Amino acid sequence: MGFDVGVVPFNPDGWGPPDTASAPLLLSRNDGGATQPANIPFAPFSRSEKLGRVADWTRNPNFGANAGRSGAGGGRDAVFDFALDEFSGLSAGAGDDSSFRLVDGKPPPRPKFGPRWRFQQRPQLPQRRDEEVEARKREAEKERARRDRFYNLHHRSHFAGGGYGGGANRRDSPLLKSSVDIQPEWTMLDQIPFSTFSKLSFSVPDPPEDLLVCGGLEFYDRSFDRINPKNERRLERFKSRNFFKVTTTDDPVIRRLAADDKATVFATDVILSALMCAPRSVYSWDIVIQRVGNKLFFDKRDGSQLDLLSVNETSQELLPDAKEDINSAHSLSFEATYINQNFSQQVLVRDGNKVTFDEPNPFASEGEEVASVAYRYRRWKLDEDTQLIARCEVHSVTDVKGQRAFMTLNALNEFDPKYTGIDWRQKLETQRGAVLATELKNNANKLAKWTAQALLSGADLMKLGYVSRVHSRDHFNHVILSVIGYKPRDFATQINLNTSNMWGIVKSIVDLCMKLNEGKYVLVKDPVKPQVRIYEVPVDAFENEYVEEPLPEEEQVQPQVEEDATANAMDAAAEAEANVAVGATEEDNNAGAFAA
Repeated sequence: MGFDVGVVPFNPDGWGPPDTASAPLLLSRNDGGATQPANIPFAPFSRSEKLGRVADWTRNPNFGANAGRSGAGGGRDAVFDFALDEFSGLSAGAGDDSSFRLVDGKPPPRPKFGPRWRFQQRPQLPQRRDEEVEARKREAEKERARRDRFYNLHHRSHFAGGGYGGGANRRDSPLLKSSVDIQPEWTMLDQIPFSTFSKLSFSVPDPPEDLLVCGGLEFYDRSFDRINPKNERRLERFKSRNFFKVTTTDDPVIRRLAADDKATVFATDVILSALMCAPRSVYSWDIVIQRVGNKLFFDKRDGSQLDLLSVNETSQELLPDAKEDINSAHSLSFEATYINQNFSQQVLVRDGNKVTFDEPNPFASEGEEVASVAYRYRRWKLDEDTQLIARCEVHSVTDVKGQRAFMTLNALNEFDPKYTGIDWRQKLETQRGAVLATELKNNANKLAKWTAQALLSGADLMKLGYVSRVHSRDHFNHVILSVIGYKPRDFATQINLNTSNMWGIVKSIVDLCMKLNEGKYVLVKDPVKPQVRIYEVPVDAFENEYVEEPLPEEEQVQPQVEEDATANAMDAAAEAEANVAVGATEEDNNAGAFAA
């Protein structure tokens, strides 16, 4: 069986097929006959186009549907697509070809963007399981637990009393009790909200006039500036040194200055700082005001809250209410005061070299060992008729560029990192600013009062010590982790303490009290609301008041502390010597009795 191509016509007059085919292209059949061929494609073209193919047996006819997308080339080549019609002699296998489909094993392409309600998740990279990630997870867990505990406390108090802080437990909390019991016979004269204090401003001449300096100061030990958490020092106890917290009217120097008519208003730096920083206070406090003639005395009661240091006063974390708990506000106040006193004496060069002033310590007896402190009696002019004298304290002295500079010494204490959320032993070296920011958030009032006292005393430096417990459940033994120094004015700017506003508060209270009659009054900070109240009280109030004092340290229950071998050896040696001496005395007595 052969395939007869037939006769190809020739056009001698030009290009392309002749106008009339002289011998048409025929296809032979088996019977020898010929028929007119059908389905012979012809590609139209113009003379400007490039010549195409006569026939293309490699093209895929499936692309015919996309011919419109391929432009003119696709339309031109479409005539070569192979197709069968029903009259074709080869249409016998058309049914088989129409049912044939090419199987593609590739997965269908995924859309770049799915439905709008579907979140296209990005492929997650393998997480880093290193120490940093684990530490971050632990911090997040602690923060979540702290928030839950805070929420539960407030939630329980809210539903217990029908509102925030209305529960019986919340009302009975010592933190929300007044610092002094308001008696029925007291008369409330005025109440001042703290919002009015923020608008006050008053400037005083700077520097004030120094009238007298009493006491003696020891030099600061610069080796404490090199202390860090890896090189900590044990906090020592100074039981033999006496600290005095004398109120204004009991000060013999102030009495002498008042008798000489040196001023009209008298106070101490502790009392003035409480007034100046009143808007930052949360706990209740009180100040006794006595108007005697044309003079005004600001006093504090015996056992007043002003003698103790607050801890976590402005923190969001609530402290335990039970007094016997070592982390209660009551216990922490005594612990912080104890730490502050011992720290102020340990950082000194205790070689007997002291800087003395005009007069000795006015409160110490002859031969009594007193703490390193100097009292500066300074006078400020409030107006033409009003002058204020305050007793201000400085704790140490140092040499700066050949000149002596006064400084104040105070200590911040860490009791349990769970309450603050930051561990000083890990963060003090690397994140000192974060530690200070946390303390400013939790103890804003205490730091502001220390800064105000340093400004009032004219100190050139203020040293802040970071003291922590040896163990979080041991509130008797502590270590010094770091000591950092600041200039009082720079630190006041850092904590947003405005000196003009401080003096504006004092000036407004003085002007208000000057309008009162002669007598005794009490200025009380409300335990719940941000305001202060002024009460008129009897003249003999607070004179025979019983104050519950803590037990001496020797009678308190001491925790079991592991003593070092050196101390045990020294105690054993001393006990052995005492036993030998007692034995020798008994033998002498026996010998004397035998001889007699």
